[in-house]
Amino acid sequence: MFSNVGARYVVLSLIIVLQSAQGVLALVDKHEYHANIRPVTDEVHLRRLTMDEALLKLDQYLNDAFMAGLYQVRVVHGKGAGILRQSVREQLAKHSLVKSYRPGGYGEGGAGVTIVELAPK
Repeated sequence: MFSNVGARYVVLSLIIVLQSAQGVLALVDKHEYHANIRPVTDEVHLRRLTMDEALLKLDQYLNDAFMAGLYQVRVVHGKGAGILRQSVREQLAKHSLVKSYRPGGYGEGGAGVTIVELAPK
């Protein structure tokens, strides 16, 4: 599932000063608009990231997924010792865009995945 809803735009303003030996000849103001469009999928992978990187990526992803209109997403944190899973779920418990979350079931990734239901718009 891909969506470009909620794309971010970056405005670059560039002022060009043309000079000569006599002084300033002209000021030229150019505006360029660049779309920062990233498709939003229904899952985010946090494995092999540090705790800080993973939690930052999770927060950014939840915001993007909400803006894209997704209602359910998968957070892939891996099984491991469970430290990242625990931190992710603590973050989800207090995140304002999360309606509910649950461990992944059989065929969904099991203990290595958390299924998140986002709050309605």
